[in-house]
Amino acid sequence: MEEVAAAAALSGSEIGFHGAGHSAGHASGHGGGHGGGYGYTPRKEDYLKRLRRIEGQVRGLQRMVDEDSYCIDILTQVSAATKALQSVAIGLLEEHLAHCVADAVAQGGETADAKVKEAADAIARLVRS
Repeated sequence: MEEVAAAAALSGSEIGFHGAGHSAGHASGHGGGHGGGYGYTPRKEDYLKRLRRIEGQVRGLQRMVDEDSYCIDILTQVSAATKALQSVAIGLLEEHLAHCVADAVAQGGETADAKVKEAADAIARLVRS
C-alpha cells in the first residue's frame, strides 16, 4: 500500500507537463509516427513513465481488493489514481492546444474549425469525467 500511496503523491508537474518544455521546433505534420508526430511526441517518454506509474497504482488497487483492505483506503487510492490520470489528460490537452490546434489555426479554414471543435469536445469530456 505504501507503493501505491507514494505513486499517488506524484503529480504531473514533477515531470513538467503543465506548460513547460513545449518544443517550438516540432514538425507541423501530425502524422502520429509518420515523421512529424504529435504535440506530445517530444515528451513521449515522460508520458509513458507517468502512465507506468499509474498502471502500478491500479495494480496496487487490485491487490488491496484481493487482500480485503478497508473500503475507504481503497477509495482514497482510486481517487489518487483518477487524479493522476487527469493530470496526464491535462498535459496531453495542453500539448494538443499548443501544437496541433495552434498549427491548424495558423493554416485557417475548415481544418482550423474542425481542430477547435475537436479540442472543445475533448475539454467537455474531461469536465464531465
